[in-house]
Amino acid sequence: MTRLIAPSVLAADFANIQRDIEMLNNSDADWIHIDVMDGVFVPNISFGMPVIKAIQRHAKKMMDVHLMIVNPDQYIKEFKSIGADILTVHYEACTHLHRTLQAIKLEGMQAGVALNPHTPINALEDVIMDIDLVCLMSVNPGFGGQSFIENTYKKVIQLKHLIEQSGSKAKIEIDGGVTDQNAHKLVSAGADVLVAGSFVFKADNPTETIKNLRLLANS
Repeated sequence: MTRLIAPSVLAADFANIQRDIEMLNNSDADWIHIDVMDGVFVPNISFGMPVIKAIQRHAKKMMDVHLMIVNPDQYIKEFKSIGADILTVHYEACTHLHRTLQAIKLEGMQAGVALNPHTPINALEDVIMDIDLVCLMSVNPGFGGQSFIENTYKKVIQLKHLIEQSGSKAKIEIDGGVTDQNAHKLVSAGADVLVAGSFVFKADNPTETIKNLRLLANS
């Protein structure tokens, strides 16, 4: 199975967002990862609906939208309307997670669940069959450019075991601190999708960095 690369536009140049999206369109990136932060669930605020709609106008790849917000249910239809192909909500933000996942699928999107670094894998046991993507936070959510949390490898192995034991088709995504130094080890542990922000957009040659990361993930 091909491992996927999903550059995070949180690290893009917002003054040149069209240029950066077109760069991703022409690169070996598989998805475009979009982090939505509300300043409540996480301490930072990123971008809202108008910016995502602008991204949609130019994006030619899957839009992987990661909601780091409270009350995600009230925005599900709106995120569908502005182009989200995958909509990921945080386990910690959803009181009725099963219902939220069903609502996302009802809109025709893939349903993802993100886990903060402190949240155990077994929290997903009863909903793993309803999940298309599990996003493991390998940094604390809310800021770009953080250092990778080493405990993530153990969580990937645990999650892979849960997916295989249950017969779930969920993909494992890693978000935070992904570089060429840990990509191969993450994939070896069971990761399917690698999100990379600063590592891609702060590189001298982002297109080449994406290409190399994808080769490394699939070697």
